[in-house]
Amino acid sequence: MGEFMTETQHRPAGVPLATQPPEGRGTVVTGRAGPPGPADTPEAAVILERTRASVDPEMRAAVESLPPSMRRIAGYHFGWTDPDGTPASGGAGKAIRPALVLTAAAALGGPRARAAALRAAVAVELVHNFTLLHDDVMDRDTTRRHRPTAWTVFGDADAILAGDALQALALRLLADDPHPASAKAASRLADCVVELCAGQHADTALEKRRPTEVTLDEVLAMAEAKTGALLGCACALGALYAGAGDGGVRAMDAFGREAGLAFQLIDDVIGIWGDPSRTGKPVGADLAARKKSLPVVAALTSGGPAAQELAALYEAPYGQEDLQRTVLAVERAGGRDWAQAQAADRMACAVQALARAVPEPEEAGGLLALAEFVTRRSA
Repeated sequence: MGEFMTETQHRPAGVPLATQPPEGRGTVVTGRAGPPGPADTPEAAVILERTRASVDPEMRAAVESLPPSMRRIAGYHFGWTDPDGTPASGGAGKAIRPALVLTAAAALGGPRARAAALRAAVAVELVHNFTLLHDDVMDRDTTRRHRPTAWTVFGDADAILAGDALQALALRLLADDPHPASAKAASRLADCVVELCAGQHADTALEKRRPTEVTLDEVLAMAEAKTGALLGCACALGALYAGAGDGGVRAMDAFGREAGLAFQLIDDVIGIWGDPSRTGKPVGADLAARKKSLPVVAALTSGGPAAQELAALYEAPYGQEDLQRTVLAVERAGGRDWAQAQAADRMACAVQALARAVPEPEEAGGLLALAEFVTRRSA
């Protein structure tokens, strides 16, 4: 996988930092109240629904192969069962990452490549959920997908072990896949897991430092490793299963990474200003935990009275009465506007990378629709 890149290093020449979200593809919605936006496009919805229909049975079969103790925790985490194993109607997520695998394969190799990449798509989704189980433990998050997180139900150790089991399942799926691209895919996914772990380590290390000691380049590099890496890997695996050359695989990885950074920027904004009834997470959780998210660090490094106020709030123990002051300080210091502009900039870079891999707009349409979906959401 590629090394961490800063904001300056990763922007192609000729693409200036956006100051307003562009019209059309790549436009970003960041949690302000209002009617549903173009994220609710039929194309993205159809792709995600079709992906879930393909991926869910394979995921369930993989999880079913686990020992009963691990199967119970994983089934609960995915929303398939209640803690006692009773079937439940919860969802296992939007399936964005497996959709990227399958759509990238189809864009470069057609329906046959899409069908061949199914195991790779499942493997990517299993790795994603391995990270969620571990992140919830480390971040002490108590809610995910509108229900208690696995560690709050089964304990830290069991949630961590279930995550480990999902990662092992992912690599076993690729190891057992007879497709000629499976070995390269397994190696790339393993490299991605290492990068994800490095990104999570950087995230936890940043939390121990004073608010004024963290730079934007550091949090951008951390976000690329934690979020961009897996979306890039998903697109790259699709390209591998389509038989793309090294240049096409690299371009698809770059597309996913840039879209992933845009996704993380919007996710961080929603974490501060989103509606808890839609996000499934308590309001202000990241601020209460004093997380140095992208909008927060942008605000902290902006200079001026609002940045100083925010730094003072972040240095002090959290009190519920400080929540609104903290939110306002981030916004007044420019954190929200910076995140919007940066997300639009990253989407412009993603579109450029996609054009290198898939020059025909019609063939690239599905990937663009998915990129729009994840960056034009309000919850």
